[in-house]
Amino acid sequence: MTEQESGRNQGAGRRRQGQPKQNQRRRSPWALLGRGVLGLLVLLLLAGGGAFAWLKTTSGAQRSGSVTVPGVSGPVTVTRDAWGVPHIRAATDADAVYALGFVHWQDRAWQMDFQRRVAQGRLSEVLGGAALEQDRFLRTWGFERAALSALPALSAQSRALIRAYTAGVNAAQAQGKVALEFRILGYTPEPWRDVDSVSWSKLMAFDLGGNYEEEVLGAQVVRKLGEDGLDQVTAPYPAGAPTILSADELTGAAQSLTGVRAGADDTQAAAPALPQATVLPHEAVLPQETVQALRSHLLAARTLGLQAVPGKGSNDWVIAGSRTESGKPILADDPHLSLTAPMLWYLADVQGDRLRAIGASIPGLPAIVIGRNDRVAWGVTNVNPDVQDLYIEPEDAPLTSRREVIRVKGEADVTLTVRSSAHGPIISDAGAGAVGPRVALKWTALQGGDTTMDAFLGLNYAQNWADFTGALRSYVAPSQNFVYADVDGNTGYYAPGRVPIRSGWDGSLPVSGDGSREWQGFIPFEELPHTLNPADGLVVTANNKVVPGSYPHALGNDRNWAEPYRARRITDLLSAAGKLTVPDVQRVQLDTTSLVWADFRDPLLGTRPGSDRARQALAQLQGWDGNETTGSVPATLFEAWLMQLQEMARDELGTDTVMNSLSVLNQLRGNGELCAVNGNGDCQALLTRTLDAALNDLEGRLGTDMSTWTYGRLHTVASNHRAFGNVQALAWLFNHSAPTPGGTNTVNVARPEHGTFRQTHGPSYRQVVDLANPNDSVFIGSLGQDGNPLGAHAADQQPRWIAGEYLPMSTDPADWGRVSTLTLKP
Repeated sequence: MTEQESGRNQGAGRRRQGQPKQNQRRRSPWALLGRGVLGLLVLLLLAGGGAFAWLKTTSGAQRSGSVTVPGVSGPVTVTRDAWGVPHIRAATDADAVYALGFVHWQDRAWQMDFQRRVAQGRLSEVLGGAALEQDRFLRTWGFERAALSALPALSAQSRALIRAYTAGVNAAQAQGKVALEFRILGYTPEPWRDVDSVSWSKLMAFDLGGNYEEEVLGAQVVRKLGEDGLDQVTAPYPAGAPTILSADELTGAAQSLTGVRAGADDTQAAAPALPQATVLPHEAVLPQETVQALRSHLLAARTLGLQAVPGKGSNDWVIAGSRTESGKPILADDPHLSLTAPMLWYLADVQGDRLRAIGASIPGLPAIVIGRNDRVAWGVTNVNPDVQDLYIEPEDAPLTSRREVIRVKGEADVTLTVRSSAHGPIISDAGAGAVGPRVALKWTALQGGDTTMDAFLGLNYAQNWADFTGALRSYVAPSQNFVYADVDGNTGYYAPGRVPIRSGWDGSLPVSGDGSREWQGFIPFEELPHTLNPADGLVVTANNKVVPGSYPHALGNDRNWAEPYRARRITDLLSAAGKLTVPDVQRVQLDTTSLVWADFRDPLLGTRPGSDRARQALAQLQGWDGNETTGSVPATLFEAWLMQLQEMARDELGTDTVMNSLSVLNQLRGNGELCAVNGNGDCQALLTRTLDAALNDLEGRLGTDMSTWTYGRLHTVASNHRAFGNVQALAWLFNHSAPTPGGTNTVNVARPEHGTFRQTHGPSYRQVVDLANPNDSVFIGSLGQDGNPLGAHAADQQPRWIAGEYLPMSTDPADWGRVSTLTLKP
């Protein structure tokens, strides 16, 4: 059988803009790659069919026929469908997971190696000295050290499956195919290790956490504006806005408990939460040198695509059969993460003797992370509880230290001394340790005994709610909103993970490390937010606040949650649609109407225009319905204007702070003090000035004819390569760009990047699972299965993803289209 050749490269890449200016004397690692061997590669690529065919043959994976491999107990078939999705069939679960590791390395070798190098802090070895700041950050935080401590804590079943996965990865590596990136950079990847499969989960925990960044910002705000400035720069969650669970659902959940905290260990047991109080402002006033040292880690993380982005985190919801046409539940999920090339997710169908899972995996992890099996479906979004704290250590605090040697390509090794206190690594040592307070990081993901991998592997096997919640008991970080549905008609929700209990402080600002502000254990598993079969038949999560005020524990302060716009819009659409079907749910996932515009409409349209051009822009906005389509001019005007307004705190703080929509709205409605520029003017003057600034910006980008300022001309998805996305000679080959709809806080999240208008984050994966007939379920990734830019499936999902189309999430061969089958033989 012949593999379908249906992929196509989507558009030319662009140079990324707005990168931090680090290490001015050294050019960026990506720019340095434009010399030498890169030039040779480009010449080869342009030389003609012979070089192209050679590169494709030597880098492309074998997808048909058979191959003899060590480590499997019997034949395993890998049938790739018309979109390159592998359907793995094996006699044992170990062989099935072995094959998952095999195909992960076949299709995503570079991605896997790059991810583990990030976790290890070993980028400089292959990218040179300009990656040194990233490695300093990664080694200081100690992601791989945390993974090494987690591995022994996993169950025997998990360790056995991880070993099988590792063997599969290394068997694929032994086949001799070489990813283009390895040829360009001139190195051979090392064999995969079991710990490499745990390391990436630590990076995901960082990517989906924002408390550290919020505390650094909070310290800056308190220093400049006092503690009252916190609520101005980052607005609290609005009173009356939707929470994931209602008070009634919490009561029902409490009544369902047996009263026995089965499985709770000493670290989880805790007394009832005490009333929360804010920290004293003087504790958070750090010297500017220390704040800059802390920010250096944020800048390093951003260059790796690990950054707190407003609204990052996802939508998921579960609908009971009482609300559906079929009488059975429907479950939907779309995680909003970085859109990269290759895409983060890898769609797969994995079946052994007991394992029957299909959905989205992550190359490097031996499990389906989001998806379904024959009986149960699940989805995840980010809870974002406060699980990180910055401690200002006293001068006499005992410290330990370790030496980290960073090897730098073409340069001398760099020795880094990392100090740690009882709370965690001293992260202020990046230049400020000798001149200011020592600031330590305490974080659940860096503590020993992390069994999150047990939880994800356990979900793949769950047959009912008891199995599902039993697996989640092992979950540590990053805390996620799990929605649940099964073929028997049950629906549910759980927010697992280690969430610290704080007594007398709320974790929003750095605190003293003198022992007065310590965690009082973790919220017991039975007391974490959850519900089974809620009476209204609907659970919606969109990173909004989880619980109402009647909940007895503090998950975080009221500035932790995403703005409520997506949650409100999803709930309204689902509630108004009658008996729901899978296509109805798909339409909700793809909705691009902005409730942010609905709130901003009156303040913006009340602006006094400063020119004829401003009057023309206001007329364009006058009749707009808020739908952010690629052909909309008002969408362009609104997002450009909002970008200008989001900078209103920069003169007060002296930083590049971007306020969220809700914070801006509160200032406009209350004529807040942040509207003033250097102490002068009010919000009306700010509106006039920022409208003119937005129009000047758009005219410089799009020309003078406002009627041609359609949203898609500026707003394009930027699925860029992590290493070569900025290398002009190679970006055209590795990057993928196309116009996309959606905007700030639309359900189909496509928030324009500040200053560039590109979409760099969004629904990285979508699924809609029909529990009436699971093989009628659908899913789609943001780009394609193949990490090889010359492959047929490098970007063939992107046009469908943009158009709102899906692939069959089916284990039935009749739904797979033209296929190719590879057999792994022992």
